[in-house]
Amino acid sequence: MVEKIAKYLRGNLVIWAVIIILSMFSMLAVYSSTGTLAYKYHGGNTFYFFMKQTILLGLGLVITYIVHLIHYKFFYKISSILLIISIPLLLLTLMLGTSLNEATRWITLPVVGLTFQTSDMAKLALIMFIAQQLSKKQDRIKEFNETFLPLMISIVVVCGLIIKADFSTAALLFLTSFLLMFVGRINMRHLGGLLVLGALLVTIFIGIGLSSGNTGRIGTWKNRVVNFVEGNEEGNYQVEQAKIAIVTGGVIGKGPGNSTQRNFLPHPYSDFIYAIIIEEYGLIGGVFVLFLYLFLLYHAGAIVRQCDRTFPAFLVIGLMLSLVLQAMINMAVAVNVFPVTGQTLPLVSMGGTSILFTSIAFGIILSVSRTIKEEKLQAELEAIENEQEIENNY
Repeated sequence: MVEKIAKYLRGNLVIWAVIIILSMFSMLAVYSSTGTLAYKYHGGNTFYFFMKQTILLGLGLVITYIVHLIHYKFFYKISSILLIISIPLLLLTLMLGTSLNEATRWITLPVVGLTFQTSDMAKLALIMFIAQQLSKKQDRIKEFNETFLPLMISIVVVCGLIIKADFSTAALLFLTSFLLMFVGRINMRHLGGLLVLGALLVTIFIGIGLSSGNTGRIGTWKNRVVNFVEGNEEGNYQVEQAKIAIVTGGVIGKGPGNSTQRNFLPHPYSDFIYAIIIEEYGLIGGVFVLFLYLFLLYHAGAIVRQCDRTFPAFLVIGLMLSLVLQAMINMAVAVNVFPVTGQTLPLVSMGGTSILFTSIAFGIILSVSRTIKEEKLQAELEAIENEQEIENNY
């Protein structure tokens, strides 16, 4: 049975298994947590969001499968093109994007009316570009003008275009890029300068925002940080309700579909879905989901150790770090370790473009794994053929 599955699902089978398990968690948790939303917008049809999420996850699995059949060298070739396309899309989003909760993060596609979050594409493009540049310039990796400067400009531009509408995404992307460059052996002095530059630009941006009053996204960030630092639960209704969900879940949980706090917790199907998972599946379920993401990171490391080229190694590190760090932040917010950020739980939270681009990222990682396996198998077959040829000659 496993051999038949492996015939079609190539690459790392453990990662495939984790993707499927997380998708199952997603369907159950989204179905359970969208009751209020269903009554508000779809006349109480709770099956609507379940079907929508199931279709998106199914489409995501198809995308992952298709992408994992593509050789990773293709992503090396298109990384610069994707980054060039992403920048005007981010600019277009800032100027003409759809606004929600004082944040302009989406472009509404004409005719079909679907929304497209351009930062998801920009994250993927930037990580691919950094992996390409680090691989391409390993012999000049310590040079400032040749290697570091193009990377620094691309990171500052992309994160700068995202930060106004989505500070947490910009910060997470900056951190991922920094860690990837650290792994890629960029000069430590250059990395230190990048940290100083990033902190300076953020300070200037926040200072300008606060000088115009505590309104908009700046005011939202300030209130979230102040409430978190001061432990003011009354000022943060979301955190208070998430804590109630976690506490009442106990060790084994209330059981699937038995959440109470889904009726009180804002965005229980996206930002705080981890709290609903703990309420319904208990501490055991929460630890299991955490373990799944850490397991993904471990197996990404296993893939990297098998790489004999730098680009696929950097690509896998960057993409998996981005996904796992986002998951850690989402879970940390749910248990009140971090202030509220708005980061979703990859492949679990209800979403559209986030699920699709997460699926593409997993597909690329599996593409590297598949290619490495096939190349290793091909090398072994050639070695056997050479041995047989030598024996025949004797």
